[in-house]
Amino acid sequence: MKGDNRLSRMLHVLVHMAQREGPVTSEEMAQMLNTNPVVVRRTMAGLRESGFVQAERGHGGGWRLARGLGDITLLDVYRAIDEPPLFSLRIAEDTPDCLVEQAVNAALDSELSAARERLLRRFGEITLAALAGDFERRWRASSKCATKA
Repeated sequence: MKGDNRLSRMLHVLVHMAQREGPVTSEEMAQMLNTNPVVVRRTMAGLRESGFVQAERGHGGGWRLARGLGDITLLDVYRAIDEPPLFSLRIAEDTPDCLVEQAVNAALDSELSAARERLLRRFGEITLAALAGDFERRWRASSKCATKA
C-alpha cells in the first residue's frame, strides 16, 4: 500500500508561501512538489474552505496565506485535507467468528486508536510557525557550514 504524503506536501508548500512576497501559483507549487497543478488546486481547495489560504484570480494571481503561520497547526492542515489515514496497519477480518482474531483485533484497534489520539493531540500543539522556525535554524546552520569550508 502506498503511503499518503499530502500532509507533508501541504505543510511544505504553506511554509514556502509564508516566505514569498506575493501569491504563489498552482503551477509553481506543482513544480515544487513534482506533481500536476490540478492536484495542487484540488488539495488547496480544502485549505481555502478551512480559511487558511485564499485564491486570487487573474494576472499576477495565485494562492496566499489567509492566516499567519502561528495560527495554523498541523492538526488544522490534517483536517483540511480530509484526514488521510495516519497508519498503514489494518486489522484482519477474514474470520470474524474466530475468537483469536477477535482478541487480536480488539488489542490492535484499541492501541491504534490510542496512538491516533495522542498523535492528533500533538499535531494540535505544533504550529506552522514552529516548522518555519526549525527551517530557519537549519538554514542558518547550513550557511555557517558552507562559509567554514
